[in-house]
Amino acid sequence: MPIAATNRLKSCQQSPDERLEALLQVRYGDDRTQSGGVRLTQAIDTLLSHRTVRSYLPTPVSTETLELAIAAAQSASTSSNLQAWSVIAVEDEGRKARINAVAGNQRQIEQAPLLLIWLADLSRLRRIADAQDSASDGLDYLESFLLAVIDAALAAQNALIALESLGLGTCYIGAIRNDPVTVAHELNLPKQVFPVFGLTVGFPDPAVKSDVKPRLPQTVVLHHEQYRDNPSEKELRAYNQTLRAFQKIQSIAPVDWSEQAAHRVATKESLKNRDKLSAILKDFGFQLK
Repeated sequence: MPIAATNRLKSCQQSPDERLEALLQVRYGDDRTQSGGVRLTQAIDTLLSHRTVRSYLPTPVSTETLELAIAAAQSASTSSNLQAWSVIAVEDEGRKARINAVAGNQRQIEQAPLLLIWLADLSRLRRIADAQDSASDGLDYLESFLLAVIDAALAAQNALIALESLGLGTCYIGAIRNDPVTVAHELNLPKQVFPVFGLTVGFPDPAVKSDVKPRLPQTVVLHHEQYRDNPSEKELRAYNQTLRAFQKIQSIAPVDWSEQAAHRVATKESLKNRDKLSAILKDFGFQLK
């Protein structure tokens, strides 16, 4: 992990080219150099600077900030302009705590003043079709559910980028899918609305260090023309070492990424009740034909 690059990111005395180089070095945990020809923009700076924030100040998120984030979310691409997603802003401490119990009582949910629950929402389209005295059989197929999940994910990521550009921190919460029935009951969700994930939002606590977590090298995820088998043992070993350096900086128990990833997909038990999602989705009114 290039400590020098991390330090340079905190410096105000650097050119845009130097900052872009430092951002890329921290993102990949190596000493790469920027070849030039690409201009650093504020959007790229925000994207490359992303880090998960799990410790927050109690300062509330203003209504204006939330509404601006939702405007950014609604600016995301959406399939056929169907806009098959919704979001619920949860600020009530009691409701947040009950949802947190489903997620395993995570610190970030407890501390964050705002929890956004992003929903795949086919209910609205069904109601619109009914009002038009139109059939809506297309909503009964897996494609429509997949479309709604993708729409929700695209919208949420746009909101995240907007929030981080304003100085707020965020953390995705996939663990609400451990018990989506309880979450749906708490949020009064109608049929054909599914809670895909949560997103904690708040001002980061400056007393708690939060660094950029390095990602896999591009040679692993970027394919040209056709898919190739990867990663190689050498690539995995290098990435494991990079993450070990990050874990040391963050005072996290050391574990190889390859070991962690293999453990996460080893058994249905490692899915933490999410192996039941197919049956649950049908109970939610999704036919998934």
